[in-house]
Amino acid sequence: MQHLLVVEDDTALRTQMQRLLARRGFTVDCAADAAGCLAWLTQHPGPLDAAILDLSLGEDNGLDLIEPILRHSPACRVLVLTGYGSIPTAVTATRRGAHNYLTKPASLDDILAALSHQDVATTPALPSAPPSLERLEWEHIQRVLDDHDGNISAAARTLGIHRRTLQRRLKKRPSATDYARDYRDYTDDPSHDPS
Repeated sequence: MQHLLVVEDDTALRTQMQRLLARRGFTVDCAADAAGCLAWLTQHPGPLDAAILDLSLGEDNGLDLIEPILRHSPACRVLVLTGYGSIPTAVTATRRGAHNYLTKPASLDDILAALSHQDVATTPALPSAPPSLERLEWEHIQRVLDDHDGNISAAARTLGIHRRTLQRRLKKRPSATDYARDYRDYTDDPSHDPS
């Protein structure tokens, strides 16, 4: 039986994930934020098989938990979940040691497949050509929105656009297929030197 740690600030999602994983035979512990995760690591010396981290944990960033988890359990497979796909965030996650990265909503089968994938994620290579303007705009908007804790009005002011304009642009979210294609371009380019 595998031991998993779920770090998710959304109580309903955390509870649902714990219940569904337990039904599949996993031993599941949970934390709601970075402090809870770090406390759990201190109190439980036994190894973890996997950890599922939400990227945005209120005031905390789930990426900051990857290294402490891997110090605690070097063989742990860390999966990062986020509400929006961002190639720079995926790059950062894998560089810090995450095994995989998924955008929400992700089904339980998607999560389990990502955790069980045999090839540990390697640092994605940078593409030989720049990403599209649409991709750059989307990622910039997401960074600004994240800087303002999801507050659309504050993000719109920072971007210098009307709130409704920002809402319209947010509805043009790149599809999962677009994200997967861009991410493949990142990982498949043999010309990149990661140093």
